[in-house]
Order: sequence, then C-alpha cells, then structure tokens
Amino acid sequence: LPRLSFICSQAPPPKPSHLTSLSLLYNEDTDNTCDIRLKLTKEVLTIQKQDVIRIGGGESHSDVHLLRNAGDEVTITVQYFRDAPSFLKLPLGSPEPRSDHSSRTPSPLFDSGFHLNGNSNHRVPSSPPSPSANEPKYKKCWVGAVSLPLLMARVSRCRAGTDKLRSNCFEVLALNGERSSVLQFCTAAESTDWIQSISNNINNLTLENMKTINKCFAPDDQIIHMGWVCDHLQTSDSPPHCFKFLALKGSSVYIFRTPPVSTLDWGRAEAIHNVCEVLFKTHKLWIAEDCWIQSKLQLSHHHDCEAQGSKAYSFSVLLGHGQSHSFSVELGSDLTIWEKSFQRAVFMEVQRTRSKTYLCSSQGKILCFTIDFESGFTCSESSTKNIVWKYKFSQLKGSSDDGKTRVKLLFQNSENKQIEMKELEFANLTAVLHCVHSFIAAKVASMDPVFINSQNISRKHTHS
Repeated sequence: LPRLSFICSQAPPPKPSHLTSLSLLYNEDTDNTCDIRLKLTKEVLTIQKQDVIRIGGGESHSDVHLLRNAGDEVTITVQYFRDAPSFLKLPLGSPEPRSDHSSRTPSPLFDSGFHLNGNSNHRVPSSPPSPSANEPKYKKCWVGAVSLPLLMARVSRCRAGTDKLRSNCFEVLALNGERSSVLQFCTAAESTDWIQSISNNINNLTLENMKTINKCFAPDDQIIHMGWVCDHLQTSDSPPHCFKFLALKGSSVYIFRTPPVSTLDWGRAEAIHNVCEVLFKTHKLWIAEDCWIQSKLQLSHHHDCEAQGSKAYSFSVLLGHGQSHSFSVELGSDLTIWEKSFQRAVFMEVQRTRSKTYLCSSQGKILCFTIDFESGFTCSESSTKNIVWKYKFSQLKGSSDDGKTRVKLLFQNSENKQIEMKELEFANLTAVLHCVHSFIAAKVASMDPVFINSQNISRKHTHS
C-alpha cells in the first residue's frame, strides 16, 4: 500500500495584495520590449503604457472646438515632430525640450490644418505662429492600457506550445479571454515576487467565490478547493500540456476545461472521480543550482526560484485501472495547498461515508470486501452475508498485488501473532487499494490533534 504522509506545516508569510512597479512588455514575435507600469489591487491587474499628453497652450481649446463641430468624419493631417526623439528619452513628467522657436513649426505634433467631412477642399487655415507663452506643452505619463480581472484568472510561465519556462517572465490570462501578454522582469526573484502576489490575490478571490457558491450546496457537498492546473498530456499526438480547472467538491474530484460558473456546470465536467478511489502523489522538485545558491544568500527568497521545467511543482492523481493525470502548478505554495486540500477532502469523505463495500472473488466464491472506519476489514459471503474473516486496520502488516486484479493482504492474528494471507480478486483493484489507503490515512489523521485542528480552521474559512 502507498506510504502515508500528512502536511501540517505553517504557511509562508503572505505577499502584499497591492503592488506598483515598473516592468517590460515583451513581444515574442518581434523580440522587442516596451516600458510598462504594473498596478496590482485585490481584484484587478492593470498594465499601463507611456503616452504623451498636452498640458498647456493657449490655442488648444479652440482646436478641440474644431473637432467638436466637424461632423461625423474628420481627416487630420499630421506633421513630423522634430523634437520627439529627445523628448521621449526624458523622465516621466518632464516638460518638452527647449528648442529654437524661430525654426519651429506652429504645432509640435501636428499642424492645425484639418480636412473635414472627407472634403479636401474644405480646409481650415493654419493658425499663425503664437507667442512662446501660448505654445502647447506636453508631458509623458502612464495611461491605462489593459485591466485584467483576477477572479478565476491564471498565471503561466510556460512558452506557448512547449514545456519550457520563460526566463524572468510570465503571462496573466483572465477568465474573459483577455491576457496581459508577456511581462518581463529584471530578475527571477522579482518575477517570482509578482507571481506570488498575483496568485495570492487570485486564491483569495477564489476563496470568497467558494463561500458564495457553497451556499447553494448541501453541507456534505461543499467545495473544498479549486483552481487552474497545467495538465501534462501523455499522448504523443497531443501538445505537451494544456490548462484545466481542477476542483474538489463533496465526494468527487472534478476536471473542467473552463471554470464552472453555475450549479448546472458541475454536471458538465470533463471527468469526475471519487476522491476516496484516487491517490494524490507529489513529484520530486528539480530546482536550478543557482536558485539554491540564491535562496541561501537571500533568506527572504523562499521556495519559488526559477525552475528547470514546467513540471517543477507537479503532482499526479492516480486513478483506477492504472490511469492517471499529471498536473503542475506555478508555485510551491500552490502545490502545498493542493496536497492539504486532497487530504482534507479524503478525510471528510471517509468521515461521511464511514464504510465502502466492493465485490470480489476468492477461490471461486463471490464475496463482499468491506472497509469500515470503525471496525477495519471484513470479508463476507455475498449471498448469505455470513462473515468469512475480519481484521482491524492495525492488523494489516503488508500487501502485494499483480498490478491487474489480484492482491494478497497480510494480517497478523491477534491471538497467536502469526501472519495470515488473504488473496482476493477485484474488477478494479487500483480503486480498491486507493480506498484502503484513504481509510487508513483518515484513521491515522483522526488521532492527530494538530491535523484535526487544522481541518476545523479550514472548514470555518470555507463556510464563513
């Protein structure tokens, strides 16, 4: 049977929910970047770009007047702004560069001649040069470009169509289809800090959303956790990965292509599995050597260094009949949350059902194999319900199977201490073994006060 393990460690210190900093917007097609400013709030990530705005000039109001009365169609003839190159290199908020006014055109960005309503003959004469005090003035500033709602959003460091991670970069994709494009940072630490802060806000919004949704479901059918994961597909004719929305609710694990937004959507999942008949398994973390050095030198930079592949924080959900799903997440903290959530889901489902019974065969007889939270293992005749044998959980000392249908269970006789072997055959052996693991894990966890206390706290957070 699989090894039992429990996660009761303390969570890392939370990242700030509000951030503002400068970054770069990277275009993977042209390999070019542009300066941007990122503003993170509890619910929205805003990406601002630099722009030039007019802040003064005596004649600007009359030209706006012209546009307002020009009709439905306006053709504007623009003119080269000679001082633009030097102006754009100035810091934000700087006034326009000084120049020789004798050689300067009447308007630095465009002349004042307009073609109105598509009629090239209807032209408003250019205004004569104005005094220096009335000349228009300009400054650079940040303007809103993209605002991404963070509810049900996801973060990805993967390059499109590959399992390779972008260096110091990531992308944010909103539920409504909007995306940030590639956000680039100077260091891996800065990139990770932003990923952690954005992910923390997404998780907090998800928790608030879960509280609202859970009001529509029965107490034994509550959502325990849900979120985006990267599904690493195992077939050769498919892309290396795709994103799925994973949810733990009541007795089941749900896999969606898109998040459920209504109660009806829960019946349209791509796959649904009984939480007691699957096994959650984390994979070994492969972290770049320089990240280990960096984490030793900078104690504030915890687990989430740049990794050597998109499977750095990955886990498997092992199913019946030898099938499985391989998922990964962006952060080690996300992996810990999923592991704790699976443990909680299994524990709550075992507490709710208390027992599970499977049909099996032994020596040509049809039997019922029952796993009971209180009494342990019982094997009885299918027709008469007469008990053939019975053991406590503590009497199970080992097991072996053929990987197909047959398993040998080794129990210790409570009186003579001898090992007794019971061989059974099941239609779906893997599901039965996973269920045995779930019940034993729940039994052990029920005797751990730290685990029980953590489950009570989590339950309050989910329902309050």
